[in-house]
Amino acid sequence: MTQKVVEVENLKVYFKERQGFLSKEEKIVHAVDDVSLNIEKGEIVGLVGESGCGKTTLGRTILLLIKPTSGIIRFKGINILKLNGSEMRKIRRNMQMVFQDPFSSLNPAMNVGTLLSRPLEIHNIAKSEVEKRKMIEGILERVGLTPDCVNRFPHEFSGGQRQRIAIARALILNPEFIVFDEPTSALDVSVRAQILNLLKKLHKEFNLTSLIISHDLRSIKYLADRIYVMYLGKIMEVGPSKIFDTPLHPYSQALFSAIPIPDLERKPERIILRGDVPSPINPPSGCRFHTRCPFAIEKCKKEIPKLTDIGNGHFIACHLYL
Repeated sequence: MTQKVVEVENLKVYFKERQGFLSKEEKIVHAVDDVSLNIEKGEIVGLVGESGCGKTTLGRTILLLIKPTSGIIRFKGINILKLNGSEMRKIRRNMQMVFQDPFSSLNPAMNVGTLLSRPLEIHNIAKSEVEKRKMIEGILERVGLTPDCVNRFPHEFSGGQRQRIAIARALILNPEFIVFDEPTSALDVSVRAQILNLLKKLHKEFNLTSLIISHDLRSIKYLADRIYVMYLGKIMEVGPSKIFDTPLHPYSQALFSAIPIPDLERKPERIILRGDVPSPINPPSGCRFHTRCPFAIEKCKKEIPKLTDIGNGHFIACHLYL
């Protein structure tokens, strides 16, 4: 029987935004709107969608780096929204995050040894300086860096090396679950493949459960076991990685048609969506995608489609299939 490590139910994250510097009027940004998601033990789940659709907000909220407006977040069956500070600290050791830009997420005033020792000190893991040093050098080697890096500072490393340090910082606590937010977007193309292969290797070695957020669809296709497709705060489609080849939702079809394929004979025609992405301050009624959907019907404008199981672990929120 599979174990659900992360369960998100009807999660909503709304922000208040002031309209103009001098204005007192505030409007609500629907960043994440009634999202449900689950990740089973050992799974790599990919979360994809256009910029601004709420992917990063969802990932940060799962780790309670952002407080949700409403909903439930369970980690191994425990509703973490009901935990107090000390209880959450114990859980947080098992829930880590690797941020998009390693240069801004690593303190430039700390050398690598200090950056990696802080998590150990906060969670009282290493019993001595010798043990701490051994753990730091060990994790550096596992991410492809040498132990002599401990006395160097972030600015002395390349982008790929800094990302390896960020990954090492998350892994040094031996967590069960990690959120990777755009782990390769700040890297050169030549380095991305190295980091992707490293993530795949470490996932097996550490028996991790992962949520990988990215707009790099090729990376998600390579890494993920299951895919969640997000648009304007809503989940549009969920399925195994093979949905990249047979997407059903009109938004997924348009999104995946942008993946570069070297074989021109097999490359599907690029689907260009009309219109701009609506604002999350004033999202469309009914299906969020209906204002850009080439197949929208009258029902799409009035009713929000439910995410419905159509078999084989494939879910879709579209009136055309319900």
